[in-house]
Amino acid sequence: MAEYQPGVCNIGANQRRARRLSAIASFAVAVGLALAVAVGAVPNLSLWATIPFIFGGYVGAFQDYFRFCVAFGALARYDLSGSGGERGSVDTSEAVRADRRKAAKILLFAAAATVVTSGIGYVVVTAL
Repeated sequence: MAEYQPGVCNIGANQRRARRLSAIASFAVAVGLALAVAVGAVPNLSLWATIPFIFGGYVGAFQDYFRFCVAFGALARYDLSGSGGERGSVDTSEAVRADRRKAAKILLFAAAATVVTSGIGYVVVTAL
């Protein structure tokens, strides 16, 4: 049985699976758009459209990896029901602060990974 841990774990197996599938879908859309640019089906400017999907993919992947939902962290909630635990609200200000710090870190990691991936992707796709 999983237990809520402030700033460490706020989602269970079902929530993690949803974020993993969301990440896969987001990355697939980004790759599809990049391939469309690479083969000349759409203009190079369309590469900008991949950025939100890459970011969304990283947010989903990091939420799955860290077992932590950014939105739940910001809203002071948790859902471990898919792992035999409970779902509910965070009730101490210290735990809320820890959760919000973790949520901010995940978003920062996703933003940094997006910048790197987008830069590399731009160089590769425009070189083709």
